[in-house]
Amino acid sequence: MPRFFVDSLPDSLLLTGESARHAARSLRMRAGDSLMLCDGAGTDAEAVIEQIDDAGLHLRILRRFASATEPELQVTLFQALPKSDKLEHIIQKTTELGVTAIQPFLSRYCVSRPAEFDKKLPRFAKIATEAAKQSGRGRIPAVLPLIKLPDIPDRMQNFDAVLLCYERAEQPLSQVLKALPVCRRIAVIVGSEGGFAPEEADCLTAAGAYSCLMGPRILRCETAPVAALSALMLWAEEM
Repeated sequence: MPRFFVDSLPDSLLLTGESARHAARSLRMRAGDSLMLCDGAGTDAEAVIEQIDDAGLHLRILRRFASATEPELQVTLFQALPKSDKLEHIIQKTTELGVTAIQPFLSRYCVSRPAEFDKKLPRFAKIATEAAKQSGRGRIPAVLPLIKLPDIPDRMQNFDAVLLCYERAEQPLSQVLKALPVCRRIAVIVGSEGGFAPEEADCLTAAGAYSCLMGPRILRCETAPVAALSALMLWAEEM
């Protein structure tokens, strides 16, 4: 069944814009056909098309329910800003894997230092939305404004556990996960191309982050978050 994201799920609504054009022209949907609506926050609804006109698709909601595709585990990715368009790749792939939010940050070894990062947020949001549609998500992950690494410890209190992917860690991720209690909210911190300075890692572990080794091989900054998310979803029995 085709899926479309909308802002809210009232009993009846008008689907407009690109979504309406896609449904009517590309999918050739007609009055009486059913489709799935998602509010982007974890609630889905089955709706029926009552009428199609120049204004768009007039819909009536038949039933609402919690999205079956959303993991119970909520993972926020703290991603040090990488070069080029790597962040776009990370947003796309971690959205497919079930990430809840992506928090970019600047660390000492970040090569990329954009002066107007916030202007890119609409594009990042579009990438997250398209990836959520493609993968059947019921939630669109938030891509948050850029912060600096020293800002992270204050945010760590919002999570049940925080995992720092660090090439100098002593314990592999698999061992850290085995020792973790049942968690609902987890943060994963991943560095940029240059990784973390030792004092940065010390700052994060002192604040309570678990330092994790991502295996004996050095992973690229765009590979590490995908590997970490995959491991977490498997650990949480979401894969």
